[in-house]
Amino acid sequence: MNDVLEVTTTCTTLLKENINEEECRVLADAFQLRKLALDDVLLREGEKDDALHIVIDGDIIATRDAGGGEHVTLHHLKPGEVAGAMGFIDGSAHSASLSATRDSHVLTLHRDALEAMLDDHPHLVYKVMKMIVRSVHGTMLHMNRQFVEMNNYIMKEHGRY
Repeated sequence: MNDVLEVTTTCTTLLKENINEEECRVLADAFQLRKLALDDVLLREGEKDDALHIVIDGDIIATRDAGGGEHVTLHHLKPGEVAGAMGFIDGSAHSASLSATRDSHVLTLHRDALEAMLDDHPHLVYKVMKMIVRSVHGTMLHMNRQFVEMNNYIMKEHGRY
């Protein structure tokens, strides 16, 4: 798989924006394609870094330490989903670990690579930031739905349980 070709062919889909060929080339230079094998760890709960990750293919799971050496699976990331957004934006520690359950490909963008585009490609930086906000908002909506369903189950409301 050609790294530049992979970024170029997926950039419009991932950003869900109108991205022209020049912008795709700029992104291809900024992103790194990471190939993960079974059990490779992309990031660890509690650690800090400045990288944003976008799943291209494969199966990446988010797990969290449940105490006593146990881990609970929080989510299976689908192609196009973003991970590490808060660490990318403000350097906060990761709230979960991400690892591959089979061969997978992930695009990684470091904060300094995006910041380097600010002067020459501010509109492209804006598009990337919109994608990050959209992703975080989608995660929050999903968590809110799960909370309501769990609350309804516990309180035995709405006759569905």
